[in-house]
Amino acid sequence: MDYWVKMLLICLTAAHTCWSGCVEVDPETEAVYGHEFKIRCISCKKRGETVAKTFTEWFFKGDGMDKFDLILLYQHPQASIVDTRFEGRLKWNGSSHSEDLQDMSVVILNVTYEHAGTYMCSVNRTLIFESHEYNTNVTKFIDVTVVDKGNRDIASIVSEIMMYVLIVVLTIWLVVEMVYCYRKIAAAGEEAVIENASDYLAITSESKDNCLGVQPQE
Repeated sequence: MDYWVKMLLICLTAAHTCWSGCVEVDPETEAVYGHEFKIRCISCKKRGETVAKTFTEWFFKGDGMDKFDLILLYQHPQASIVDTRFEGRLKWNGSSHSEDLQDMSVVILNVTYEHAGTYMCSVNRTLIFESHEYNTNVTKFIDVTVVDKGNRDIASIVSEIMMYVLIVVLTIWLVVEMVYCYRKIAAAGEEAVIENASDYLAITSESKDNCLGVQPQE
C-alpha cells in the first residue's frame, strides 16, 4: 500500500511540474476586422528556478512605414499605452502576478485595417543569482494582416474533429466499463445467493439428521 501511495505522490509532483512549465507557441498572424486579436509573445527562461525581473516594450511599424514606434510599456504591475493610436484599443494580456514575466502577450480590441503591420515584442529580463545579476534581451517580430473574415486552417479543423472523436471513444469506453462492472457485480451477487442457499440447505439437512438420531427417553 505504501508503495502505491509513494508512486501516486511522484506522479502528482511530475504532473504539477509539467503544468507549471513554459512553452513558446508561435503567434497567430491573421486578425479579423472588427474582432479582438491576441498577439502572442512568450519568452521562457532556460532555468525555471532562477528568479528574474522583466519589463516589456511593444513596438509597431505599420504597412508602408519606415520605423518602429513604441506603443506599450509593461513594468509590473502597470501597463502604459504610449501611442495615442492604441488608446482604448490595446490591453495587456500576459503575466501579471509577479515581475518574473514569461508571457508578454497583448490584445487588440476592435481590429481595424490600420492595425496591419509588424509588431515587435522586446523582452528585457534580469536574472538574479546569489552573487550577481545577468541581463538578457529577447526580441520577437510578428507580422499581422487584417482580413474581412477569418479562415480556419486545416490544423484547427483536424484538432476539432479529433477532439469529438476522442469524446465519443471515451464515452463508449465508459459505457462498456459500466456494463462490465454491472455484470460482474450481478454475477457476484448471484454466487453469494447460491452459496448462502447451499449453506442454508446444508444446515437444515444436518439439523434434520440430528433430530432423527435422537431417541425418545422412556
